[in-house]
Amino acid sequence: MADVVCLGILVADLVGMPLDVYPERGKLVLVDQLELHSGGCAANTAIDLKKIGIDTGIIGKVGQDGLGDFMISALDRNQVDSRGVARDPKVGTSGTMVVVHSDGERSFIHYLGANASLTDADIDWSLIEGAKILHVAGTFLMPGIDGEPTARVLKKAKSMGITTALDTAWDSRGRWMSALKPCLPYIDYAVPSLAEARMVTGMEDPADVARVLMDHGVKIVGLKMGEEGCYVKSADVEITIPRYEVKAIDALGAGDAFAAGFIAGVYYGWDLEKTGRFANAVGACCVTAVGATTGIKSMEETLEFMENYGPASK
Repeated sequence: MADVVCLGILVADLVGMPLDVYPERGKLVLVDQLELHSGGCAANTAIDLKKIGIDTGIIGKVGQDGLGDFMISALDRNQVDSRGVARDPKVGTSGTMVVVHSDGERSFIHYLGANASLTDADIDWSLIEGAKILHVAGTFLMPGIDGEPTARVLKKAKSMGITTALDTAWDSRGRWMSALKPCLPYIDYAVPSLAEARMVTGMEDPADVARVLMDHGVKIVGLKMGEEGCYVKSADVEITIPRYEVKAIDALGAGDAFAAGFIAGVYYGWDLEKTGRFANAVGACCVTAVGATTGIKSMEETLEFMENYGPASK
């Protein structure tokens, strides 16, 4: 039985790099690398957690197609319990064409695919019973379960004594707070990016962003702030933790890696300062290799990385 279950999006990522100028219409440009990787917030976070050393399962949906086979194979290869992944014969597996720029930043062309047809009826609760943490990963990219259905799932999990966490994606449909508000009272740990959380709350300063989320019921907020590290706030703790400086090769999956690191800290019962530092370290390791999960290290290796760097660079 998995100790952490990640519920959310699974995406096949076709990653090309480097590319700073897009081809003109009807023309072609070359890249140095083109690779197919497993991706999607839930898949990335689940694989990262398993690499860290935590038994993890996943609940989501893929198509009955080659990319779906690839995603299931990737999860199985990484020893993530994939029994909760449903197959939909009517729609394709979600995919993203990822362009990595020479500075490591990414741009995306995304197909929602089977993630859009995931509903709370697809959840096998027998796979969640006994878990310590349920993490919803990819809110705003799952129209079949976003909003009230996700709130019902989180509420039920909490009634079972399970700690809840949630991470967002960019909401291209602009629903933001209207879709997330029903969920907020049932979230123990919210770990969105600052950019997304600003859109949800309408606030700019991290402290104000966190305050709004907590006023709506979230217990603890961990904001991913990219170059600025992270900001963590609870009822009695407020701390900004600088990033670790590494050479960024591919930032794909960095936010999911942070979420995995943060969840690991919660799982092991660490204080919020150590949890935030560890989350930053997992995110830093992620960006040192091509692909969303390739650069993730074991718990021991990550702690060694933190020790070698000493205090995070400012």
